[in-house]
Amino acid sequence: MNAAAAPNTALERYYQFHSRIYDSTRWSFLFGREEVLRRAARVVSPRRVLEVGCGTGRNLPGLRKCFPSAHLTGVDLSEQMLAIAAKKVRNDKTTLLHRSYSAPVHTGQTRFDLVLFSYALSMFNPGWEQAIDAAWEDLEDGGCIAVVDFSHSHFAWFRRWMGVNHVRMEKHLWPRLRRKFAPLLDERFTAYAGLWSYGIFIGRKQPVI
Repeated sequence: MNAAAAPNTALERYYQFHSRIYDSTRWSFLFGREEVLRRAARVVSPRRVLEVGCGTGRNLPGLRKCFPSAHLTGVDLSEQMLAIAAKKVRNDKTTLLHRSYSAPVHTGQTRFDLVLFSYALSMFNPGWEQAIDAAWEDLEDGGCIAVVDFSHSHFAWFRRWMGVNHVRMEKHLWPRLRRKFAPLLDERFTAYAGLWSYGIFIGRKQPVI
């Protein structure tokens, strides 16, 4: 769960503490993070990759392994998370940006071939629609978006608890992703005997005709 939506003081305070325990705790429930990278590598060979909500940079070594020649850009709202990420990308072709993702980050004609959201969009409340639209703008024609995130839970108490942790679990991400991008992969998976479901989506940006 990473922060890079519109400025949110409560979310920034949340990560002032959680940045210190993020990497040691999230392995137990943020499933599919390696799988989404493997799936993306099957359909795109990017020169430029953007990870939105890169957090502590946990995915950056995996992105580097999948795409060794690509330039990586990570954006996150949490200064504390980015300070940890910076230690993982020394002497690397990686740029880290401390900002929200309410608008595209590309400059001029330089866009990205792959945009990754790893457990980020479900925390952008408000702002998840704008983030998906910004990703469309940031992608080259034919580029791909890759998303792994929480989907839903049938248990109201669990949805309320996740809401306390700034996560929305209402199946709301997938319809908009399908409308904006041509789906290449759109699957749901269950976690902990059905306590919740998470999803992986990979879609391609189609040229505007």
